[in-house]
Amino acid sequence: MPQIAETIRSGHSIPAAPDAQAGAELERVVGFLSDLCLELDTSLDPTTPNPHLNMILHLLRGHFEGRLVSASSMVDAAQVPYATGMRKLGHLQEAGLVEQRPRTRTGKSFSLHPSERLLSGFNQLAVRIDRLGRATFGAGARKAAPDDYYFGDSYVPGQTMIPPLAALPRPLKLAGGLRILVHGDPTFMVMGNLKRQFEQLVGTNIQQRAFSIDRLREEALRNAQRTRSQYDLIAVDLPWLGEFVDRGVIRPLPSVMDVSRLDPGDFHTAGWRAAHWDGVPYGVPSQTTPELMFYRKDWFARDGLEPPTTTARVLEAAARYHDPRAGRYGVAWNAARGTALGHTFMMTSAAFGQPMLDLDEIAGGYDADRLAHRRFRPMLDTPRALDAARYLVELMRYSPPDILSMSWYERIRPYAAGKVAMAYGYTLLAPYFELDETCPAHGNSGYLPHPHGPEGAPIAPVGGYVLCVPSNLSPERIDDAVDALCVFTSPAAQKLYAQNGSRTSPRYSVGADPEVRRLSPIFELVDQMSWRDELQFWPRPPIPQVSEIIRICGTELHDMLRGLAAPEEALARAQARAEEALRK
Repeated sequence: MPQIAETIRSGHSIPAAPDAQAGAELERVVGFLSDLCLELDTSLDPTTPNPHLNMILHLLRGHFEGRLVSASSMVDAAQVPYATGMRKLGHLQEAGLVEQRPRTRTGKSFSLHPSERLLSGFNQLAVRIDRLGRATFGAGARKAAPDDYYFGDSYVPGQTMIPPLAALPRPLKLAGGLRILVHGDPTFMVMGNLKRQFEQLVGTNIQQRAFSIDRLREEALRNAQRTRSQYDLIAVDLPWLGEFVDRGVIRPLPSVMDVSRLDPGDFHTAGWRAAHWDGVPYGVPSQTTPELMFYRKDWFARDGLEPPTTTARVLEAAARYHDPRAGRYGVAWNAARGTALGHTFMMTSAAFGQPMLDLDEIAGGYDADRLAHRRFRPMLDTPRALDAARYLVELMRYSPPDILSMSWYERIRPYAAGKVAMAYGYTLLAPYFELDETCPAHGNSGYLPHPHGPEGAPIAPVGGYVLCVPSNLSPERIDDAVDALCVFTSPAAQKLYAQNGSRTSPRYSVGADPEVRRLSPIFELVDQMSWRDELQFWPRPPIPQVSEIIRICGTELHDMLRGLAAPEEALARAQARAEEALRK
C-alpha cells in the first residue's frame, strides 16, 4: 500500500481510459481505499501518513465527483507538513500522474486533474484489489449473513445509482472552444446553465447557440453550405434525419467513432432506432421526449371520471370542464399554422391508426426503419385520417380562444396555470409546472400516451433531438468533437440534466436511477411505455420530404380549423400537394 504511486508508475502496459462502467468500478475501489486508510490511520497507533496515496485518492475523488482540485487542497489531503506535501505533489507531477490545467487566461490560477496514465494505472490496480477482495471476503470464501456487506459484491439489489460525471482524462484541444448548435428548449437550456461545470469537465470553453425549431433547421442547412462547419455538434430533430443524410449535412457515426462506446443497448429502443437511416446511426439521442396527454388527475378523481385514454373520453371530459365564462377550458394543443399543427395532425392520425405514408404494418405499429430505398404514397385522405381531422375540429369547441395561434409552449402555460383540464405536450415541457410549486398543476398532473381512436392503439410519439457531427467539420476537430459527444450524452450527464430540471431521458439507466425517479413520475412512466412498445417514431417517418409535408398539413388543416374548408376538402388538397412533394 505505501508504494502505490510506484506501483502505478511501473505498469508495463497502459490500457485505454476506462469507460463509464469501468469508471463506476474504479470509483468504488477509490471509496473503499479511502475508507480503509481512514480505519487504519485512526485505529492503530503509532501510524505514519502516506502522502502519495492520500493525494492520489483525493484527486480521484474530485475527478469522479466533478469537483475542482487545487494544489492547496492536495497538500491538505496529504496530512503532512506543507513543505513536505508540496514536495510529494511535485513527485506525482514529475511521474506524469497529475495534470495541471489553467483556469484563467493568464494561467496563474489552475486546477489539478488525474492524467490518463494515472487513470489507466489505477484501473489496473483496482482490478487486482477487487480480485483480492472477492477471494478474501466474497461469497466463495464464507457464507455471508443477510445483512453483511462485503467488498467485491457488486450485485446488491437496487444498486443502480449512476456515479457523478467525471472530467475527461485529456482536455479537449479545440481552437476557439467547443461550438454547439441546439434547439431553444428547456433541456438544452439546462445544458447552457451548466456551461461552466461542463467547461471544467471537458477542459475548454463552450459556445452554445439556440434557435427555434424552424430557424434551427435553416441554420443547420446553411451551415452545411459553408466550406468549414461553424459548429462541432448540431442538434437534429428526429424527423429531419433522412433529409440531413440525403443532403450530406451530417456524418455517419461509424465513420468517426466506435459506436459501442455509447452503450447503444442503454437507449430507449425507439429513440435509438430513430437515430438511424438505412440501418446506419447518424446521431446520438440527446433527449428522448414523447408527446403525452397531460391531465388534471385531481379534477378527474374528484368528479369520478376515467383517465382520458381514448379520444371519446377526451371529448367527454373537455365538454365537462369547458367553461369560458369562468376562464376555464377543456383542452390545449398545437393548432398554430404550419409546423406546429402539422405535427399535431400526424400524431393524431397515428392515434387513429393511420400513418402519413403507406408504411408496411408490423407488430407494434408500422415499419419506419427501412425508408431509404422505396417510393411512398401519402395517406392523408383515408377514412382514418378523416376521423383524425374531424376529431381536431371537435377539439376546437373546447379549446382556449387563442388556440389557432397556440404552439409548443403556449399550450402548456394555461394548463400549468389551472385554466385547462388537459393538454397535449412533450415531457420536456413538464418542468413549467413540475418545478413551480405555485402552479395549480404542480403535483396534480397525470401522464398518458396519446388517447387513441376506435381503430388505433395507445402510442407515445417519440420526439426530441440527436446530436450529430457535421459533414464539413474540419478533420482536426473530429476526435475532440466525438469525445464531447460521448460526454454530453452519457448517463452521468443525462442524470445531471434531470437533477437540474430536465424531464427528458434517452437512457434506461437514467430512468432507473433512484435519485432520478424521485424527481418526477415521468421517468418511470416513460420507461414503462418503452417496455410496452408504446414509444414509436413512425408517426413522423424521417423521409427527406417530411418537413415539407408537415408544413403542407399544417397549412391546409389550419384553413379547415378556421372554417374556410371542409375536412374532406382540406385533406384532398394536402394529399395532392404531398404527392407532388414526393415526386420531386
